[in-house]
Amino acid sequence: MKSTLVTFPDGLVVGRSSIVGAVPVGARHGLVVAETPFHPLDHTWPDQPADRGTIGGLPVVDCVTGAVAGAVAGAEEGAQPDSGEVFLGEDIPARRGAEGWEWLVVHVTETPLPVGEEVDLVVDAGFRAALSAGHTACHLAALALNAALADRWRKEPALDRLGHPDFDQAAIASSRIVPDGSVDVYRLGKSLRKKGFTAEGLELAKVVRQVNDLLDAWVAADAPVRLDVPGPGLTARRTWHCSLPDGEASIPCGGTHVSRTGELGRVEIALSLSPDETSLTMRTSRESVSMC
Repeated sequence: MKSTLVTFPDGLVVGRSSIVGAVPVGARHGLVVAETPFHPLDHTWPDQPADRGTIGGLPVVDCVTGAVAGAVAGAEEGAQPDSGEVFLGEDIPARRGAEGWEWLVVHVTETPLPVGEEVDLVVDAGFRAALSAGHTACHLAALALNAALADRWRKEPALDRLGHPDFDQAAIASSRIVPDGSVDVYRLGKSLRKKGFTAEGLELAKVVRQVNDLLDAWVAADAPVRLDVPGPGLTARRTWHCSLPDGEASIPCGGTHVSRTGELGRVEIALSLSPDETSLTMRTSRESVSMC
């Protein structure tokens, strides 16, 4: 099987393609097509959930990343060369995008469909839109949090594209996109202190106000959002861009997004510390505003 071509970076939610392979996924069936609009769960940074929808009229109950090793990759990564075995999700033994591997979108169904059949692929557009809004809001919140915490660094850290110390990248432990929002967890332990961040005396209410004020301004600016898409392959290194009033922001990203910040309506965050104060959780949510 050749790598799946994907159209979700262009915002597509429908397509038609031929089934080129089928693999078992437990008691279920994994269907691979030549080209798909479905966004699968990424196996290395599973932040955005898989799309929902149908393939050939069947419900897609899950959508995961798969990889099959070629001869060179098998020798390098320890898989059987030319075995044709498709690895799924966390079982993939290769680095994302490693040469010599074919990277697949695997649509999981309860019922099989025959290889070679041409099928319609239809993504749940409402669910996709909610995830896209949540993902854009997540990036904006991360940049705003960087700005709000900029004066808490004793050393010169790496900077984000807006010129602020990149707390988000230095401290992120996990990120999960949810419909119309996200949940991000940051480590505040020894490693971050060694990098020069001071967590003592953190006034969460003040930080929340600063972040939400920035978010209000960025949403009101109706700034354009785009994805730089270097190719149609699943593992192409895509980059999110947003032309904010504060500058051109960019973040590597394999997810989906809205086309302008004004589409978000209103975005706000809440912050909470763990009981031992070694982690910080940011919950981002958006509420659409009626245009009546």
